[in-house]
Amino acid sequence: MQPLDRVFKPHYNKSMNVHDLSPETTLAKQRAFFQSGATLSVKFRIDALKRLYRAVNRYRDEISEALNQDLGKSPAEAYMCETGMALSEISYLIRHAKRLAKPKKARTPLSQFPAKSYLLPSPYGCALIMSPWNYPFMLAIEPLADAIAAGNCAIVKPSAYSPATSELLKKLIGETFPTEHVATVTGGRTENDLLLDLPFDKIFFTGSVAVGKEVMRRAANRLVPVTLELGGKSPCIVDETADLKLAARRIVFGKFLNCGQTCVAPDHLIVHESVKQKLLAEIRTQTEKQFGKNPLANPDYGRIVNEKHYLRILSLIDGQKICFGGEHEKSGLRIAPTVLDGATRADACMQEEIFGPVLPVLSYRDRGELIAELNLLPSPLALYLFSSDKKAIREITARCSFGGGCVNDTVIHLATPYLPFGGVGESGAGAYHGKYGFECFSHAKSLIKKSRAIDLPMRYQPYTKRKFKLIRKFLK
Repeated sequence: MQPLDRVFKPHYNKSMNVHDLSPETTLAKQRAFFQSGATLSVKFRIDALKRLYRAVNRYRDEISEALNQDLGKSPAEAYMCETGMALSEISYLIRHAKRLAKPKKARTPLSQFPAKSYLLPSPYGCALIMSPWNYPFMLAIEPLADAIAAGNCAIVKPSAYSPATSELLKKLIGETFPTEHVATVTGGRTENDLLLDLPFDKIFFTGSVAVGKEVMRRAANRLVPVTLELGGKSPCIVDETADLKLAARRIVFGKFLNCGQTCVAPDHLIVHESVKQKLLAEIRTQTEKQFGKNPLANPDYGRIVNEKHYLRILSLIDGQKICFGGEHEKSGLRIAPTVLDGATRADACMQEEIFGPVLPVLSYRDRGELIAELNLLPSPLALYLFSSDKKAIREITARCSFGGGCVNDTVIHLATPYLPFGGVGESGAGAYHGKYGFECFSHAKSLIKKSRAIDLPMRYQPYTKRKFKLIRKFLK
C-alpha cells in the first residue's frame, strides 16, 4: 500500500477537485479510496476534521448570509443554531477521535479460556448523507463530521429548498476535501432517486416521515443500514406545579425559533386546565418581550422557507381559535407567532406536524388519562414537561414513548455531544452526536484472540462422558 502522505495530501487547491463528476463515478472513486485503507488512520481522520473546522470558521460570515437568504435567519441565530453547533461537534470529535477508534476490551467467558475479547470499531465504507432545509448547514456538517471521524468516505446531498446554503456547502466541501474522500451532489428529486439507487454502505437521512419511509424502502433493496432523523407532533406538557413564567419564556423560545421550523420544536401544548389561562397570559407577555409588539417588523424574526409551506401553515390556523398572533405577510413569507386556544385532536392543526409558528393549546385534567392518550399516538421525536412534581416527572418520562426531550426546558437536549439524539418508531431510527455519532457510522467487529499455548480438547469429538460432563459444567 502507498504511504498515506502519497495517497492523501493535506494541502491542495481547487483544481485538484472535480465535484461535477456523476454520482456513479464519484462513488466509484470513493470506493477505491476507502479500499486503499487511507481513511483507517486516526491521524488522517483528525487532520480531515481539523481542516473542516478551519473551513467552517473561515466561512462563518458566508454561512450566515446563505442562511439569511434561505430562511431569513439573523446572524446570532445562524451562529447559535448552525455554525456554532457544527463547530462544537467537530471540536468534540477532534479531541476524542483517538479514544473512540481504539479497540474496546470485553469480558471473556471461562469456556473460551485462554483468550482475549474485544470490539474493533470499523467504518462502514461509503456513506450517503441527505440533509434537510430547516437547519441546512448544521444538519449536513454534523453527520459529515461523525462519518469522517469514524473513517468513512461520504457524499453529502443537501436540500434543494435551501439553495444558497446548498451551494455554499458544495463550495466549502469542494475546497476542503478531495472528491474521493468527501463530495457534494446538489439538485432535487432526480438526484435523490439516482443516489438512492447506488450501492452505499450507509445512509443517513434527516427529513420528513414520508420521505424517510421511501429512503428506507429503497435501502432495503440492498440491505443498507439506515439512520432516520424524522419528526412528529412533539407535545409540551405543563402541569399545575410548573413555574409558569419560566415555562412561558422557554416554550416561546423553543417553539418560535426558526419560525417553528425545527424538528424538535414543541408542536402543541397540553396544559392542566387549572393553570391554562395563566400560562396563556405569560406566553403572550413572553412573545412580545422576545419578538416585539409587531414580530413581522422584527429583522431577527425569520421566514417560512417557501410559498408552498407558507400556505400549508396558514391552512392550519383556525381563525376562531386565535388567542393572539395570526398576522401574515405573503411577500416576505412571514407568519407571526400564533397561539390557538381551545384546540382539539380533531382540528386540522392536530392532524400533521405543524413545522411553523403556530402553537395549539389543549388542556387536560387527569395525568393517567393523558399518558394513556399519548401512548395511543405515534411516538414523537421529543417530549417536554414543565413540572416540579417528582412523581409526575418520573411517571410521564418513564411511561410515554418519545425520542428524547427536556424537563423544564425545550429543544436544548439536542445541543450536547454527550447525549444521543434520535427518534423512535415513526420519529426515526438510530441516533447520533458525539460518541453516538461516531458509533452511528461504525460497525463494532466482535473479535476473540485465542491463545495458541493451550487447546482444551473437550470441544472436539469423540464426545466422551467425561467431556460432556465438562461441557455442561462450563456452559450453564
